[in-house]
Amino acid sequence: MRKHLARLLTVLSVFAALVMTAGTMSPRAEAAEPRPQAAAAWNPPANLVQPLDEVWRHVESTYPNLYGFRNYGWDHVMANRGSINYCVRWESDAPVSAALRDRIHAALKKQFGKWMSAMVDNGTGHNAWPYTNVPVNIVGWAVKNRSTLQWTDNSVDIYTGLDSGGAPQCLPDCGRFFHQDGNYSRCPGGAARHYDQSLWLTKGFQGGAGGDWGQRVGSEYFTGALNQENIHIYLHEVGHTFGLDDFYDWSPTGQCCFLMKAGSAAQITDFDKWMFRDFWRHMKSRYGL
Repeated sequence: MRKHLARLLTVLSVFAALVMTAGTMSPRAEAAEPRPQAAAAWNPPANLVQPLDEVWRHVESTYPNLYGFRNYGWDHVMANRGSINYCVRWESDAPVSAALRDRIHAALKKQFGKWMSAMVDNGTGHNAWPYTNVPVNIVGWAVKNRSTLQWTDNSVDIYTGLDSGGAPQCLPDCGRFFHQDGNYSRCPGGAARHYDQSLWLTKGFQGGAGGDWGQRVGSEYFTGALNQENIHIYLHEVGHTFGLDDFYDWSPTGQCCFLMKAGSAAQITDFDKWMFRDFWRHMKSRYGL
């Protein structure tokens, strides 16, 4: 697995390392909030109770602004009342047909939906999670040259601006990362055309990166995996968008192989699912739940 080449840092260190090409990716500096009270409705399998507690204590001790940070994937979904908007950053000169565009969208919906499905039990949201389905929309594409995109319809907005590193950049005026107050008054399409996250597909990129801005993987990797059941590098990076940590130098008791421990699993495992649910358990009070 190639991920170790690009993931030698913790997720928040990755945020800082990519600041020139994706904007400031570390949490906004602000006063830490009081620790929320965890909900009583917590029923993981008995064998996962100890390792889940170890993970959460590690996260709390590692990230001092854990509770004050307000741009997790959870915040995106809740701000949109149950949906997510993406913009694709196509950092490649390979042409994209309308058919390939639509296949990328279909794969994105399926893969993102795997994490959202982890929050549903028998048709009901787990632990007050309010959504049983989270639609994923692609509202824009960013490219260096418009001719790379081989369609003429107006189903998505097209951007040809570049960031400071020379990579295609979706319009900042429409990006949640740049407007976490939800003010999209300068976005040409208004709030309906804003994007919460970027799917950054870069030619030759090895491994992946992920954070509150979205996810970055190789364009060849993602398009080559469109028919796979699990696009596991992307799935790992989405875990970071929702706050899940990396596990480079330790493993929770009894857990050897799970998606967020890069290279040890190629799909969301039961342990990943319960870590995801535990993050929600500790954050849901900010939404009055």
